[in-house]
Amino acid sequence: MSVTALESSGVQEPWLNLGGYELTSRLLVGIEQYTSPSLVRQVLEASGSQIFITTVDPDNNRPSLLLSDLEDELPLERYLWIGTTSFARSGASALHTAHILRDSYGIDILKLDVRDDGNRPDNKTTIEIAEVLRAEGYSVLPFILPDLDDARALQDLGCSALRIMAAPVASGRGIPEPRRIREIIDGVDLPVIVEGGLGTARHVTLAMEMGAAGVLVNTALVDAKEPLLMAAAMRAAVEAGRLAHLAVAMPGDEDSVGGDR
Repeated sequence: MSVTALESSGVQEPWLNLGGYELTSRLLVGIEQYTSPSLVRQVLEASGSQIFITTVDPDNNRPSLLLSDLEDELPLERYLWIGTTSFARSGASALHTAHILRDSYGIDILKLDVRDDGNRPDNKTTIEIAEVLRAEGYSVLPFILPDLDDARALQDLGCSALRIMAAPVASGRGIPEPRRIREIIDGVDLPVIVEGGLGTARHVTLAMEMGAAGVLVNTALVDAKEPLLMAAAMRAAVEAGRLAHLAVAMPGDEDSVGGDR
């Protein structure tokens, strides 16, 4: 394939429009776990991610980097700012977080997480809160367990994209139930982002080969011995997996996309 043909293959084309900002990078990177502004900058650069994800903890139970420190290190104006409610353990907390992010930072694009005490998405409450946020004018990217009916309900609410949990967050287990993920990718018209349990580049490549529009990683980078090398590996894995998906691979064992670490 020529360079021109490769560039027109869809790998580098916009795949998601949020607030008038077109994303071409299919790798999203969470930064909640970092304590070094310098490392945040280097990870974002190595990953090629175009978004800056920020949050607040309404209960003030979790330490986080100060935006003032990040502003000294990062050209924040180059990134699309997305809020997250990843610390929320109830619908009320998620709504409160969303309102703080809008009132304090003007953020109305939300990575909506409502998790239970086991740190798993609460699909029912997520759908309820997504409906409220959509009515308030937010762009919503909800995080749910793989359930096609719930995915379609969120699509009907006008969500911008769906984030589907492949395996428990921070588990590194990869994609143990690929058919459930693929069912949602094939069953909705929204971009599907796979996250949760993607511990290495192999998992990311396989998610993209299945037809995911993008992936989100966090702990895999934080816990790697060399986070910047892992960020670069994930970036290459996204591109390789996307190309393999577009190429339409030879017939094989579809269930081979699973595999724990």
